[in-house]
Amino acid sequence: MEVHVIRLVPGDNLQEKLVEFVKAKNLQNAFIITCVGSLTQAKIRLANANLTRDFDGHFEIVSLVGTIDPDGGHHLHISISDDKGDVFGGHVFSDHIVYTTAEIVIGSAKGLSFSREHCDKSGWPELVVKKTE
Repeated sequence: MEVHVIRLVPGDNLQEKLVEFVKAKNLQNAFIITCVGSLTQAKIRLANANLTRDFDGHFEIVSLVGTIDPDGGHHLHISISDDKGDVFGGHVFSDHIVYTTAEIVIGSAKGLSFSREHCDKSGWPELVVKKTE
């Protein structure tokens, strides 16, 4: 396994910068190991829903997990907390804007490649893992 680290700065778009990083490093199978940081804006798709919820304010990133393939396809989930300690989470959509920092550790497993293909059972483009060696 290889480990990569990226630090995002205020104003960066979390999702865009992650995809750019994976493409620039030509990572064939990126997965998020850990992330700490904060956001001023987030757009999260709620569980089993076709709607998203917008969050504006100051939020701590409690968790970020998921996979990113070399073409930029991804499946990321995030949990954020507000100033009362309430936690919100779900599928990462666009417009996750960094407040102070986002320190992200990304893993990449040798001998595997990730891609996304439509799954008739789920109705979504889902992860396909292939051996490369």
